[in-house]
Amino acid sequence: MADPKGFLKVPERELPPRRPVSVRLMDWREVYEDQDRTQLRRQAGRCMDCGIPFCHHGCPLGNLIPEWNDLTWRDEGRQAIERLHATNNFPEFTGRLCPAPCESACVLGINQPAVTIKQVEVSIIDQAFQNGWVQPHPPQRLTGKTVAVVGSGPAGLAAAQQLTRAGHTVAVYERDDRIGGLLRYGIPDFKMEKKHLEGRLNQMMAEGTRFRAGIEIGKDISWDDLRARYDAVIVCTGATVPRDLPIPGRDLDGVHFAMEYLVQQNKAGAGDDLLGQITAEGKHVVVLGGGDTGADCIGTAHRQGALSVTNLAIGKQPPSERPETQPWPTTPNLFEVASAHEEGGERVFLASTVEFLSNDAGEVRAVRVAETEYVDGRRVPKAGTEYEIQADLVLLALGFTGAEEEHLVGQIGTRFERGTLTRDGDYQSSVPGVFVAGDAGRGQSLIVWAIAEGRAAASAVDRYLEGETELPFPVKPTDRAIAV
Repeated sequence: MADPKGFLKVPERELPPRRPVSVRLMDWREVYEDQDRTQLRRQAGRCMDCGIPFCHHGCPLGNLIPEWNDLTWRDEGRQAIERLHATNNFPEFTGRLCPAPCESACVLGINQPAVTIKQVEVSIIDQAFQNGWVQPHPPQRLTGKTVAVVGSGPAGLAAAQQLTRAGHTVAVYERDDRIGGLLRYGIPDFKMEKKHLEGRLNQMMAEGTRFRAGIEIGKDISWDDLRARYDAVIVCTGATVPRDLPIPGRDLDGVHFAMEYLVQQNKAGAGDDLLGQITAEGKHVVVLGGGDTGADCIGTAHRQGALSVTNLAIGKQPPSERPETQPWPTTPNLFEVASAHEEGGERVFLASTVEFLSNDAGEVRAVRVAETEYVDGRRVPKAGTEYEIQADLVLLALGFTGAEEEHLVGQIGTRFERGTLTRDGDYQSSVPGVFVAGDAGRGQSLIVWAIAEGRAAASAVDRYLEGETELPFPVKPTDRAIAV
C-alpha cells in the first residue's frame, strides 16, 4: 500500500497552482501548471488503502484507485498507467473533465479532505504520454465482423476502442467535420487542450479503428442502410437537444444557446474562418445556468474580451460543506469555484429570468430578472422584485432535454421514452443489432458514465456477435449512483 501513515502526516489536499488570471486570460491554454512530483507523490501517499475502497463504487468505471495511488507514491509510473488503463480508456479526459465522484466517496473524506484522486489520475496519463508508454494495441486476430459506431464522443470512442481490440472492424461516424463530439467542440481549450484528444485518436487509428467525419447518419446515409452494411450498430449520439427558455424576447438577436457559442469558439481556435461568429468582445454578457457549461461560457467570454459577465442561477447557492441530507459516500451538491469563476464576473443565485428586453434594432439590450421563491416545491419569480441587467449577449446554459430522435424513429424505428432511446439490460434497443450507449440512452450525464457505458455496450456487442466475450461490463443501463 501507499505510506501507511501518509494521511496522518499530510492531512491537507495539495493541488497544482493555477496560472495567474492576468496571464491565462491572454491565451487558451489549460489553466493549471505542472505539479511538483514530490508534492504529487505526497498526495498519493495519503490514500489509506482502506478495507472497503468506496472510491471504486463512486467511480462508474470501477477504477483501481488505491493500486495506482500506491504505484504513484512508489514512483512506478509505467505500472500505474497499466492499472489505470485496465479500467479507463481515456484518463486524460476524465482526469481533466470529470467532477470526480470517486473523491466524494473517498473514505478519508469522512473527517479529512479527500485524496486528490483526479489529479493523481491525470498526472499518471500525462507522464505516460510524455514517456511514450501509450502505445497502440492492435488485435491479434480479426473476427470478420463489422460494427458502426454513430457519434464520436467519449461513449462512442470507448466502445470503438474496445471492439477494435477485440478484433472487430469498427467505423466511427461523426456528423461534424472533426472527430471528438463534445470533447472536440463542447469543451474549451482552457479546460482540455485538443492535443490530448489528438494523441488518443492517433493511437486508435494505429489500432485499426476507422473514422468517418462529416457524415450524418439519417441524411448522408440512412439508418436502414447503415444497419444493412454492418453486423451491429451502436448509437452514441448524446443528449444534444438544448433546454430552451420560452419567455418574451427569446427570439431577439443576441440570445443564443451555449453550445452555439462554444462550438464556434472551438472551431475558431482550430483555425477555421467563421463568418458572423458569436463573440463576447466588447459586450455585456449574461449567462443563464450555474453548471459546468455555464462556467465554460464565462471563461470563454472573459478571454474574448467581454465588458462584464453575469451568471444567473435560478436556485439557491449550494452549501460549501456536505449537508446532512447528502451523507458520505454519496456525491453532494456543493458550492464550487471553477477556474472561470476566479477570472471575474458576478454570480447571482435565486434569480429567475422573466423577459429579454429589446432595443430599437431588435437586439437584446437587457435581461429582466426577479427573485426566485419556492411555492409548493416550484421555483417561481417573486412578484415585485423585478430588475434589469444590461446584456448585449445572452447565453442559455440550461442543460439538455435528450437525444435527437427524428431520423432514429422515422428510419429505423427505435423507441424513445422521455427523450432517450430505450434499451434492455444489454444496451440493445428495440431494434435487434442496434445498441445504445452514453447520454443518448442515459440522458445528460458525466463523461465517466459515458466511458463506462461505452465499455459495457462494447461487451454486449461482442457477446451478440461472438456468443461470448471477455470484455468488461462495468455498469448496467439502470445503474445511477453509488451502491451502498
